[in-house]
Amino acid sequence: MSKTKPIIKEKSSEKVEKFLKKTGLHKKDFAEMIGVTLSYVYNLIDETLPFSTRTVTLERIATVMEKAPEEFEEYKIPQEPILIDENVEFIKDVLKNKNMSVISFLKAFPRKKRIDIVDMLRGVLPLPIDYKELEMIGNVLGLTEEETYNIWESRMKQVLTVSGMNIYNNSALVNSMFDCAQKIIRK
Repeated sequence: MSKTKPIIKEKSSEKVEKFLKKTGLHKKDFAEMIGVTLSYVYNLIDETLPFSTRTVTLERIATVMEKAPEEFEEYKIPQEPILIDENVEFIKDVLKNKNMSVISFLKAFPRKKRIDIVDMLRGVLPLPIDYKELEMIGNVLGLTEEETYNIWESRMKQVLTVSGMNIYNNSALVNSMFDCAQKIIRK
């Protein structure tokens, strides 16, 4: 007769505590990356407060921990469809291919920028259209100038399309704009 061991679910607070110990990430840095206060992180770990059920907070925690949000029992799958941006997916793929952790990626940016990067990685904030910001992301990832430019061009086409421009009917104008941008960027 084989005995099966009961499945013991790890509490979300324990997952966070183990993650912080394993990575050596300071609670203050973790709090900044997920957009909460330091005392909130202490309260989550100490279970002074119930673990967050707020979708945004849980998704940020999961992104920083490189886990699926569904791994937290408090997470409720949103009813709205999630839009997948191919440029953000490209950035995630580069992170994986370079074996770069999300934490080391985030630490390469100024503290005030980190939460935006987390939100970008979790798919709720689009990539910036500011070329210098994309260039900073590209530099951290070790992308070539051409790869960074291609991401920017793709993002600009998204913006133009969402704003109501038919980029195919206006291809001469759009191509002219991107030709000019390439000349300026590559000076």
